[in-house]
Amino acid sequence: MEGKLKVETTTTNMKEVNKLGQVWRGMAMGMAEVIPGVSGGTIAFITGIYARLLAAISNIGPSLLKDWKSEGFSKVWSKIDGNFLLLLFVGMVAGAIIGVFGISYLIENHAEAVWAFFFGLILASVLYVIKSIDSFNTKTWIAFGLGAVIAYCITAMYPMKGNDNLIFVFCSGMIAVSALILPGVSGSFMLLIMGMYTLILETVKRFLSGPNLNDFLFISVFTLGCVAGLLTFARVVSRFFKNHPSLTLATLAGFMLGSIHKIWPWRNPKLLFDKVEDKFVNAADRFTDYAQIAKNDNYKVVMDLTVLPADYYTQPNTGLVISSAIFGFLLVFILSKSQD
Repeated sequence: MEGKLKVETTTTNMKEVNKLGQVWRGMAMGMAEVIPGVSGGTIAFITGIYARLLAAISNIGPSLLKDWKSEGFSKVWSKIDGNFLLLLFVGMVAGAIIGVFGISYLIENHAEAVWAFFFGLILASVLYVIKSIDSFNTKTWIAFGLGAVIAYCITAMYPMKGNDNLIFVFCSGMIAVSALILPGVSGSFMLLIMGMYTLILETVKRFLSGPNLNDFLFISVFTLGCVAGLLTFARVVSRFFKNHPSLTLATLAGFMLGSIHKIWPWRNPKLLFDKVEDKFVNAADRFTDYAQIAKNDNYKVVMDLTVLPADYYTQPNTGLVISSAIFGFLLVFILSKSQD
């Protein structure tokens, strides 16, 4: 692994990633987005395309219309690194489909091993980023600490009640899309915290089964929020990368470390969402055997409690969990050796 991480905010001097590499990186991001608690931004970061992704997205804006009129579509496509974004998007769609079936199956049958793999992967990513920072001084340590505290506080929040007010819907889209930009922050989890996860899923399902104007407006406003958040936040982070690379990297490393508790392998259900009564309830008030929660479609786990293997509500599979964590940890350094 190289001793320093080169942070660029333009694609001109970035190391080219071959087309197949772009697709599989997108697939990895897509699979990560399926898992609440895991961020596609983390995958982009450790696979070496994070800065390039930021640069491409931050170039999307009103100025493209002027470029289109003066120099045509080819200029616009080049400015936004179109080939890169297209291949990445194709990979993300494929990865999301694989994730829905493949990773969902693994979580249902080997949840502890899956969480352990990502736990090891993210922990190694934090160490990798820290080692890559040019100058670790008092300011960078403070940035690292603040990032960790903020991420922990966000991911430890109790869920709110969903709201179909269009302004709130727009804002929830802006916040959720941060998963593509901030390593360590899961978009699906942010929607869960805001109480919008179930509301959005149900609205999309209802619209697909019977299109209507109200649901179309709801989905459109949420989508606009996602687009606005993506374009705005990408510019902000890209500018920080350009002007304060060490502080930005330290903050992002802190974000990853602060959110890692959400994917601790052994977690007992704590708070459930009762779909029938449309409210949050304590798991202990409804179930004596937590293993039954997964078999009951009326409940969804929205918060859990990290525990040691001895206190886990079911078989801890300690040997498999440790092996998976080690594999995830080592994979980061394998990926950092081969960025192509």
